[in-house]
Amino acid sequence: MFDATIAPTQKELDAEPAREPRAYEALVREIGEDGACEVREVFWSETCARLQLFRTLPLAQHHARITREAHSLKSAAGTFGYVRLAALALQLEKTAESLGEAGFHAHLDAMDAAYAAARAQEADC
Repeated sequence: MFDATIAPTQKELDAEPAREPRAYEALVREIGEDGACEVREVFWSETCARLQLFRTLPLAQHHARITREAHSLKSAAGTFGYVRLAALALQLEKTAESLGEAGFHAHLDAMDAAYAAARAQEADC
């Protein structure tokens, strides 16, 4: 048997919640409220910077970097339970080499929206 990772469809992405609240609660249990809050603030800052970086990278010349950055974003978003953002990052990681410029920028727009939705659901520490 083998394990295959398949990028989610747009319909599946739209059905994903912006976040899974139990993920943050688990992090709080592991490292405490103050630690979780600090780490989440770093996540917000780094994710904002990463989303801006994607927009500066020419797709045709930076497939590998875009793939690496998407992988990192997927992992970080998953840690905090930002399901939609993690799913979109996974999709970008898997499809960066096959996307055209228009598809790439549409995907970045969807990631920006998922990031904004996740931020909107969170109270500041």
